[in-house]
Amino acid sequence: MFDYARGMDYNKLDYGLLYPPVPGRVRRSMIKSMTGFGRCEAEKGQRKFTVEIKAVNHRYLDVGIKMPKKLNFFESAIRALLKDYIQRGKVDVFITYEDTAESRMVLKYNGELAGEYLRYLRQMAASFGLEDDIKVSALSRYPEVFTMEEQGVDEQEIWEGLREALCGAAQQLVETRIAEGENLRRDIAGKLEGMKRGVDFVEERSPKIVAQYRAKLEDKVRELLADSQIDEGRIAAEVTIFADKICTDEETVRLRSHIEHMQATLEEGGSIGRKLDFIAQEMNREANTILSKANDLEVSNAAIDLKTEIEKVREQIQNIE
Repeated sequence: MFDYARGMDYNKLDYGLLYPPVPGRVRRSMIKSMTGFGRCEAEKGQRKFTVEIKAVNHRYLDVGIKMPKKLNFFESAIRALLKDYIQRGKVDVFITYEDTAESRMVLKYNGELAGEYLRYLRQMAASFGLEDDIKVSALSRYPEVFTMEEQGVDEQEIWEGLREALCGAAQQLVETRIAEGENLRRDIAGKLEGMKRGVDFVEERSPKIVAQYRAKLEDKVRELLADSQIDEGRIAAEVTIFADKICTDEETVRLRSHIEHMQATLEEGGSIGRKLDFIAQEMNREANTILSKANDLEVSNAAIDLKTEIEKVREQIQNIE
């Protein structure tokens, strides 16, 4: 395919230069934050490229590129390269390009157009009986007689320099994201261990609540019946109904399972932000149910603490790629 605007045959392009393998690609097992910054300068001959990349949280990968118009040809290649480094985030890329070579502009003379101007000017002079005072200096100032055009450039050579700067800035961005991601991993891991202790407390406390309820119920019945015989069967039935209403065994088992699943996912690493967010939603659902069933101040407080920690974890997860 020939691009007439650029005078370039794309069939002869070396696509290995346009979409080369990425050097030093980061291991997928690492957890990365979605915030980071990278900057790199690269010089190729008399050309200098400066690339700055900054990224913040975003649900998907959203890349915005600001660069000189003469580099617009490489936009698709730039986006393809960045996808090898970044999976999620709002990414802003700023590219500057300097060419310190002597002027690449050349003067072009359009003799055919000048002849057209001259023919019509003489026709006007004859038609209106005017003096034919046309001078070269006047004719040269007519539009498009003389134009400045940029000499052709080697786009593959430009891409090599641009790619070097892009890879350097992207790698630096990834390194800052990995460092922040490790901090997030440690923080979340610590919170998950605390949540496990909260689940342990709820599981240990629940049988005590039932025992206390039975003791209170028996005392109340004795008070009402005085010396009469207590119906143990009726007491047992009431206690069973109460125990069933406040039972959180299923919820604590599922919550513990979700906590362990999140811990395992953190160890897997990679692009796990969406998966962690889903697990956190399930954890919050179980904590809500435990709180709604709580008939004891200590269990209620423990459930509230669990919900608080889960919310903190969810906030941190929003920063993970």
